[in-house]
Amino acid sequence: MENPQDIFSSNGGCLSDIVIEKYLVESKESVSHVQLACSMQDCAFPLDGTELCIWNTKDPSRQLLILRGHHQPITAMAFGNKVNPLLICSASLDYVIMWNLDECREKVLQGLVPRGTVMGSLLGKVLCLQLSLDDRVVAVCAGNKIFMLDIETQAVRAELQGHLGPVTAVEFCPWRAGTLISASEDRGFKVWDHCTGSLIYSSSVLSAYPLLSLFIDAESRQLVTGCADGQLWIFSLMDGHHYRRVARVDLRKKTETFSTRRVKSGLCSQPEESQLPSTSALGKGEQVEVTFPVLRLAPCDLSLIPNSACGCLSSENTRCVWIGSSVGLFVFNLANLEVEAALYYKGYVCGCTFRLLLLGGVANDVETASLQVLCLLASLFGGKIAVLEINPAALVTAQQCPSMGQSLSVPASSCVLPTSPLYLGIAKEKSTKAASEQRCAARNVMKDQRLVFHSKVRSSGYASAPHVTMFSPKTNIKSEGKGSSRSRSSCAREAYPVECAVPTKPGPQVAATPTCTRVCCIQYSGDGQWLACGLANHLSLVFDASLTGTPAVFSGHDGAVNAVCWSQDRRWLLSAARDGTLRVWSARGAELALLLGKDMFSKPIQSAQFYYIDAFILLSSGPEFQLLRYHIDTCKDEIKRYKQKSKSKLICRLSTTGAVDMTSLSAVNDFYSHIVLAAGRNRTVEVFDLNAGCSAAVIVEAHSRPVHQICQNKGSSFTTQQPQAYNLFLTTAVGDGMRLWDLRTLRCERHFEGHPTRGYPCGIAFSPCGRFAACGAEDRHAYVYEMGSSTFSHRLAGHTDTVTGVAFNPSAPQVQSC
Repeated sequence: MENPQDIFSSNGGCLSDIVIEKYLVESKESVSHVQLACSMQDCAFPLDGTELCIWNTKDPSRQLLILRGHHQPITAMAFGNKVNPLLICSASLDYVIMWNLDECREKVLQGLVPRGTVMGSLLGKVLCLQLSLDDRVVAVCAGNKIFMLDIETQAVRAELQGHLGPVTAVEFCPWRAGTLISASEDRGFKVWDHCTGSLIYSSSVLSAYPLLSLFIDAESRQLVTGCADGQLWIFSLMDGHHYRRVARVDLRKKTETFSTRRVKSGLCSQPEESQLPSTSALGKGEQVEVTFPVLRLAPCDLSLIPNSACGCLSSENTRCVWIGSSVGLFVFNLANLEVEAALYYKGYVCGCTFRLLLLGGVANDVETASLQVLCLLASLFGGKIAVLEINPAALVTAQQCPSMGQSLSVPASSCVLPTSPLYLGIAKEKSTKAASEQRCAARNVMKDQRLVFHSKVRSSGYASAPHVTMFSPKTNIKSEGKGSSRSRSSCAREAYPVECAVPTKPGPQVAATPTCTRVCCIQYSGDGQWLACGLANHLSLVFDASLTGTPAVFSGHDGAVNAVCWSQDRRWLLSAARDGTLRVWSARGAELALLLGKDMFSKPIQSAQFYYIDAFILLSSGPEFQLLRYHIDTCKDEIKRYKQKSKSKLICRLSTTGAVDMTSLSAVNDFYSHIVLAAGRNRTVEVFDLNAGCSAAVIVEAHSRPVHQICQNKGSSFTTQQPQAYNLFLTTAVGDGMRLWDLRTLRCERHFEGHPTRGYPCGIAFSPCGRFAACGAEDRHAYVYEMGSSTFSHRLAGHTDTVTGVAFNPSAPQVQSC
């Protein structure tokens, strides 16, 4: 019996605590292309070609149950879903036989030869078997046909034809009675009604390689299919989604990203060349690409694992799937589309004969008591078969990166330290308030004054002529309700409807400029009454929220305006442009209040905003971001009317790790927060704690490309959320969709990639209630996702070009796109 250390390499944790070899047997015939089976109590595999061997997992000392009845090598087998009676079906070129294991064991104890029931004969080479959930029907995949056999009457209920290649996998839909899904070497999948034998849906050609495996997740109602080239295709099976594609995942790239994160986090050393499944040396100067064929998919529910053993995963993010490949076993998360753990085979040399075990089939059994997974492996070129017991809690815990963000929180949870850069703003604010209070008190105090007698005293008016009243105001006019709607709405603030649905009806449309000009950014004011837009023609426009009337024009930049931001009190509008200048405008009169020129920054400003409830201006330029204290004075001197009285002062500047240029910057201004998020061109997201004045954490390999926007869940003054919800933030990158992160765990909780963004940066936005996320796309649509689903819920049309920006109204259920 071989040690697990000779078979697997986990590169983290004690392997003996993760993998235990339970049973090892060698067959005379190779079983590398045979569908193996595993149930709650038994494992099944062919022995010497024609014999079906049953090994009991509950009592390993029990003698093997050998079932004989086939005259040709067994090619497929599958257990039933019921425990009593426990059925197993086996197939070869000659027969398809159904066995009742309880009856077979009784006959063996009586000294009799166990016999099975022949379901069909000479159906062809069977590659896959699957029993229905009620164990009444068995799907037999022979060639490019699927035979639906009735277990009770042994009759053929239906014969499903339509595939152009051999059917490699088949699954019954758990929540749709009579629905069957099949995958084939013709590189597509089909959905059948096996009761009537009719075809419901046929997919297009997905890949250049055949599909080998299928898995249906009943909780998320998604279909996962694996290809021979290591691609995972995920589709939505929800009603009304019409089998839309949710994501396409390259398993090879995901495993490389997983290894890179662990190496950069210091959790493991640089993997050895023999452990890397990417390339293998065949000769001097020769290399070959090692594929990741997805041979088998099986459920992996990490929610059964105690939180103490796997506290790195959130309770909403534990639905995973086991992926069996020819290079190892992987735990893949369906929510964030990331590899959570990996077990690689050691000593793999492509194209050579070897003694180690490679995957032929995989099946698992999660027991409530032991929380162990049984994995059945077969060698690729030999006849060895092994049953391994894997501890998923130990595996995931040993390979997860340490969480550095548990002490981080977007809402300020502690007082500002005297050494913090933010302390200067608070100290000045307090001193200003104290000085104003002293002046007010001085005016209210009665002081003793000298008594002065003047030579002339003004008349009291009794001797003068009476004043004539020229006009008298009308005070008896009744209000007819024709007052300003904005004044009435400002007095009566209505709460944001949290349970409302996303608006799908198109609202009013307005052209930003007469010519075709790109809108670079948009943002609503805090009260939802105004919408600011930054244009590529150097202008900034402010529209009424209803998009009626003439917009206010803010001109002065010499480059495209790439950032606009409202102050928390809505008095000021900040804009930053490609010309390297930052301007603060008076929102009422569209007048320039503060100008920060090119000489202050080494590189153009990428992002800029108000911060800490308008106490600071936060901006990024090159590899650093700057925290500026500012003072705005709009009074004008008649003599020096062109001299700016407003001023700013640099408080601190912080650089990213590695001194790479920042691509995006984000911080909360609606409430006190010490956290600043920055994205770099090295595909990282860095968390800065300004209370400590340093970098607090780094998320490596956040996307496959540099992040071009970070969007935090800032909520709204019209609604409230749980304090933990403000720790969520979104990131997006070209060609890599949108990801939802949790600051407390520094983990990606969900990945959204149902919208096309292959070559153009499109904006994203959080809804005020925190339930939805919106993003632009290149197909002239805006997409809206729910936080609990990986596929989009609404697809908003109406544009004639790429949607570059989206924004939610903080006071009403409205979404604006440009």
